[in-house]
Amino acid sequence: MAAELTAHQLIAQHRPTLDQTLEAIRTRAYWSPHPEHPKAYGEGGSLDAAAGKAAFDALLGTRLDLGQPGTDDWAGDEVSPYGIELGITYPHADIDALLPAMRAGQKAWRDAGAEMRAMVCLEILKRISDRTHEFAHAVMHTSGQAFMMAFQAGGPHAQDRGLEAVAYAYVEQIRTPDTAEWTKPQGKRDPLALTKTFKPVPRGIALLIGCNTFPTWNGYPGLFASLATGNAVLVKPHPRAVLPLALTVQVARRVLAEAGFDPNLVALATERPGEGIAKTLAVRPEIRIIDYTGSTAFGDWLEANARQAQVYTEKAGVNTVLVESTDDYKGMLSNLAFSLSLYSGQMCTTPQNLLIPRDGITTDEGPKSYDEVVADLARSVDGLLGDDARANALLGAIVNPDVKARLEAAAGLGEVALASREIVNPEFPGAVVRTPVIVKLDGAKPDAEAAYMSECFGPVAFAVAVDSAADAVDLLRRTIRDKGAMTVGAYTTSEEVEQAVEETCLEECAQLSLNLTGGVYVNQTAAFSDFHGSGGNPAANAALCDGAFVANRFRVVEVRREA
Repeated sequence: MAAELTAHQLIAQHRPTLDQTLEAIRTRAYWSPHPEHPKAYGEGGSLDAAAGKAAFDALLGTRLDLGQPGTDDWAGDEVSPYGIELGITYPHADIDALLPAMRAGQKAWRDAGAEMRAMVCLEILKRISDRTHEFAHAVMHTSGQAFMMAFQAGGPHAQDRGLEAVAYAYVEQIRTPDTAEWTKPQGKRDPLALTKTFKPVPRGIALLIGCNTFPTWNGYPGLFASLATGNAVLVKPHPRAVLPLALTVQVARRVLAEAGFDPNLVALATERPGEGIAKTLAVRPEIRIIDYTGSTAFGDWLEANARQAQVYTEKAGVNTVLVESTDDYKGMLSNLAFSLSLYSGQMCTTPQNLLIPRDGITTDEGPKSYDEVVADLARSVDGLLGDDARANALLGAIVNPDVKARLEAAAGLGEVALASREIVNPEFPGAVVRTPVIVKLDGAKPDAEAAYMSECFGPVAFAVAVDSAADAVDLLRRTIRDKGAMTVGAYTTSEEVEQAVEETCLEECAQLSLNLTGGVYVNQTAAFSDFHGSGGNPAANAALCDGAFVANRFRVVEVRREA
């Protein structure tokens, strides 16, 4: 069948976007082709809010048939954190039939070249962007994110991260020329002359193991990095968050087919309840790349056991903010309150430990004791979430019972400075919504250390009293080195303390934000400019996104001929 999307059409439409992406990565300036505001998506048309909601509602209770080979059953039992049973079933694959089918299309995909692959990936992202409202509901009702966050983080921000991965993949593949004429002088003899060709070749099939909280934002970098470098991609979603990635696979398969490629280059692997197929898939010899976001235990297992694959993991860390002094006390409290509250702390970048000298800090409002700082922060969080409508819009819903259990247990670990309270969501009464808890701990006590040196994923913050700024820096260093950190924050007006914190983060390889008091928060990163994680501490072995994230997904094969 002839391709409906020709190379000429795709290049004409998408090459300018790729070029702008490359420039944004080079300058690290703000840019995005994906609008953040819901009204930017054709109000009153096929892309608007009403159409997106209708498309999502139409999916409920249906079978999402992707036309994949090897389908031997149908699986899916997602229940929204907002209390809705989605009732959608997805293809369950006979892996022995699906994997060979995925490999069959790789030669043509490899031979298409870096630019064509990038253009097809950009077309997939464009089709996903057109359905952002539909994807937003899918993300909201699998992750528990509030709608606006699901719209932005699950839509344009995720699409930005996918585009970023495509751009990095393209750059790394064209670093080596396609051909070269090589001539070596031999003095009086005829020179040696060779014609050389160089071709990027994929490693094989990539396995994407999706997460529950950010299925698209965390999933798209690996998916598009692997696809753009010539690999087929098998998507294994988290069983509680299948829909956003299933829709992604659906779009990708359609675009690949329209561009004349085998749609089986992208496929979905869902699982029956309790089946746990990730371990089985991860050690299959056909799987040569793995992208994973989730617990440290399984990430460590993948790194130790999936030896045939290049494994990229984002695991757990203990994110820390050092509070030594500030020249904007109200701004600091407001910024921290928002960071602790957003999506109920269910982000791998949310601060957990706040290191505060027990003798207090200096501020533009005068000296503040440790107790005053913690009490003022508690009041700031309380004020931010005092209105239930605003609280629901910021907190979303608790994603699973484990988060709720950790939240409830945290109150018994120390003195509670701010108790968590239950909030009713009138639109979704089945949602579990809780405000953050802030617990005071003495950093010098061993029993307290057991608490603050472990990740407590969810709306839990520990205000850790330390002896001095120097002790705080030492504890920060030890935390990053032993437990890892996706983010580090610090508030200080001291040049000496600032330099000490920065040097610690440089040596321990952690991303640092200093003195944030406005509308930028430590737990948010911008594609094309910020690096998500560093790949240099135990929290993650890769950064989203840089050259290292894409370059080892392919190899360059050289063919030499006599000229």
